[in-house]
Amino acid sequence: MTALFALATSLLWGLADFGGGLLTRRLPALTVVVASQAIAAVVLGAIVIATGGWSEAGPQLWFAAAAGLVGPVAMLSFYKALALGPMGVVSPLGTLGVAVPVGIGLILGERPGLLQYAGIAVAVAGVVLAGGPQWRGAPVQRQTIALTLVAAFGFGTVMVLIAEASTTITGLFLALFVQRLTNVLAGGAALYASVRRGGRALPEGAGWGALWPAVPALAFVGLADVAANGTYSLAAQNGPVTVAAVLASLYPVVTALAARGVLSERLRGVQAAGAGLALVGTVLLASG
Repeated sequence: MTALFALATSLLWGLADFGGGLLTRRLPALTVVVASQAIAAVVLGAIVIATGGWSEAGPQLWFAAAAGLVGPVAMLSFYKALALGPMGVVSPLGTLGVAVPVGIGLILGERPGLLQYAGIAVAVAGVVLAGGPQWRGAPVQRQTIALTLVAAFGFGTVMVLIAEASTTITGLFLALFVQRLTNVLAGGAALYASVRRGGRALPEGAGWGALWPAVPALAFVGLADVAANGTYSLAAQNGPVTVAAVLASLYPVVTALAARGVLSERLRGVQAAGAGLALVGTVLLASG
């Protein structure tokens, strides 16, 4: 079950990233983050009320709140790094966040089998190559590397925190709601501060009319991200965190394939090789 839930996580995160990337071509990145998470918070709030999730409230929700604070920082750092570029460096470096949950798992005594160790190495290599690393070209700014590493560490930290935030299904709904609510509050405060400094919440010359047509896509991005956090939590609870984290980190492969199918973007040779290695690593992890 760990492999199944973790692969579902990579699928959902990959599709959410693809949808978010398309939306940021029309709307400011911070607006996309806040709006998508706000929609997800409303839906989760209704689910929590319907399932009686409030009864699961406890100290573990601080993990969810912490994930809600770290998440927007990681996401915005990643978007900023992508803007500075080159994306061929930023994208694969962003997956280094998997080192956080894998390291925690090893520290806590998890010891994968030989096949799983091989699968981890092959899958991580595949994910990095699937990002299409840029081997030559203009030098990368130190700020870009710093922002990317901040984002990677943040993404990995969120994976660890959300796995600790609940032990039951109803508790998971409550934890995800608290995480999303914190996301909205933190992101909303950052958006307000940005507007006060002269930034824009909506495209120049466009009012709220630019936001409403994007609501279905925003809802998809927000809910896919929520579902991914949920399936990752279940994966981490049902098996080794080291395996769950690596399989969940395959989402760049999904994003690349979605871009190929929807936008007809051609995969470079190194990306195709990376996707193949990622699949081989998946098989090794699932069979170990």
